[in-house]
Amino acid sequence: MEHPPYRLAEEFDRFLGDPDDPGELFSYARCAELDEKEEFPADICHRFQEWGLPAEYVPVAYGGRLRDYERVLQLVRTVARRDLTCAIGHGKTYLGGVCVWVAGSAEQGARLGADIMAGVPVALGLTERAHGSDLLANEVRTDESAADTGDQPADTDESAAHTGGNAADTRDHWVVSGEKWLINNATRGSVLSLLTRTRPDGGPRGFSVLLVDKRELDGNTYRHLPKIPTHGIRGADISGIAFDGARVERGALVGAEGAGLEIVLKALQLTRTMCAALSLGAADHGLRLGLDFAEERELYGRRLIDLPQAGHVLAGAAADVLLHEAVALVAARAVQTQTAELAVTSAVVKYLLPTGTDQVLADLTGLLGARAFLKDVHADGRFQKVERDHRIVGLFDGNTLVNLNSLVNQFRPLVRGFRRSTGDTAGGAAACDLAAPLPPLDPAKLSLVARHGSGIMAGLAASVDEITRRAGADPALAPVAGAARRLLAVTTAVHAEMAEYQDVLAEVPAAAFEVARRYALCWAGAACTGLWTRSAGHVRDDPGTGALWRDGLWLHTALDRLLVRLGEPATAGRETNEELLGALRAARSSGRLFSLLPQRGPERRPAMPAAAAGATERTPC
Repeated sequence: MEHPPYRLAEEFDRFLGDPDDPGELFSYARCAELDEKEEFPADICHRFQEWGLPAEYVPVAYGGRLRDYERVLQLVRTVARRDLTCAIGHGKTYLGGVCVWVAGSAEQGARLGADIMAGVPVALGLTERAHGSDLLANEVRTDESAADTGDQPADTDESAAHTGGNAADTRDHWVVSGEKWLINNATRGSVLSLLTRTRPDGGPRGFSVLLVDKRELDGNTYRHLPKIPTHGIRGADISGIAFDGARVERGALVGAEGAGLEIVLKALQLTRTMCAALSLGAADHGLRLGLDFAEERELYGRRLIDLPQAGHVLAGAAADVLLHEAVALVAARAVQTQTAELAVTSAVVKYLLPTGTDQVLADLTGLLGARAFLKDVHADGRFQKVERDHRIVGLFDGNTLVNLNSLVNQFRPLVRGFRRSTGDTAGGAAACDLAAPLPPLDPAKLSLVARHGSGIMAGLAASVDEITRRAGADPALAPVAGAARRLLAVTTAVHAEMAEYQDVLAEVPAAAFEVARRYALCWAGAACTGLWTRSAGHVRDDPGTGALWRDGLWLHTALDRLLVRLGEPATAGRETNEELLGALRAARSSGRLFSLLPQRGPERRPAMPAAAAGATERTPC
């Protein structure tokens, strides 16, 4: 199947060159060097600029190429597969712009889009040192006297005389004070989407978003905080910014005054979904390193890959990689087909993929042993780097507890929707059908709660029935159908558990978080069954990845992994896992990405001569 987002990612990967070649700019060797120096990868980001990656962060309406969130997912995954510092450092600009894409004016969108495509870094000023995820406690503020609230004196010569002649200037500006901390691109970024308190008493309607352009500020009214040393992504610009009476144009307000919290929470639904790309890329890299080690290492007179336990670990990791890819594919498409349910989708994805990838890397650590922690012994220490770099993915844009809590808050409509089979089932079907065209994103459909339930969940029963029907004609699908029926039974039980906590509003008990975890696993299973039933026909004859789809191989192993985590017995036997391991090895030996859809890796090419590289003009990125 020639799926356009994968073809585009393949072209981008080829443009970036062979990462195993130290002579390439975006090579593993170069990334290790930058990591050791804790230096931002500016030259690599410039390479992204040459290809045009920033345009993929900007909607078509504002002059960019963003019309399909699957494209963003696969492009950022391509970068993350090589280096998470580069993916997070460069991709942060997308996060910085989303508030404007969600609620900004056409003028703001066009101006910001032009900046981003010119390589201007953008940041999101959200968190504060004392408050973390508690956005309602944030203290960065705009002085109320600076806002034209109607309480200011009229713009007359007399009023100007009483204020030293600056009354009109004051009313035309916001005056921002306070400190944002632990902000990616806070120092390098020229533009900042800033969540700020615009009412002294705060509250849900007490915050607004300002699009702050540091290039227009008096340099004496703000300062950058020092770079914060981090365990992973050492070269990223993780710092902060402090404002001291910084005057910001009134036109910098994004959306309505007082709507800042809602705008940010809706924007985070988009960014949390796209964070899947970071976990997918990290898992791609880690799995390749683990497989290569097992192929090369000899123990007890045999290659490690031939030992049953090593094969079991690799097959489990491979199953998780495909499971996560399936969930991410459906979620990325659901951004546009099920926009009103993104409050559920984004929370599931942002919980499931970072935690699941952390576990994949932990399992592979057991396979590599000491070499998983050493820098210069196996693969130039790349495994220890990807493992520590990925740990941060589960923390930003809302950590694990924040996302599970978001699901708990939606238990009531989710339970009601599952029992009534409501939710956007048509949008769910389109998200699962890789051949279906995607409608343009309508940000106005974003909602803080999936009011009618989950269309993906509502479609589970029909998917199970379809798999069972196909198994009647193809006995090879019988184990897959059995696993799908068990998933449906567990999912029904989980919704009964959710009903016990659907009235929880404030003090969420620990048991409710566990139920939310189980719900996320069930949602993932529903997404996988929907994807297989609606897309297997498009892919099953592909010479590269068709074997994963024909007899439901990837679906069977994915459901097996989910059911075990839901406390059920395993359904996939040794032969199934060996078949998946064989597919993993075949993909690696043929130069393909181990993936649900075909994509080749970059071909090796001669490195650019040093003289030519030195002659290339560098611009900020």
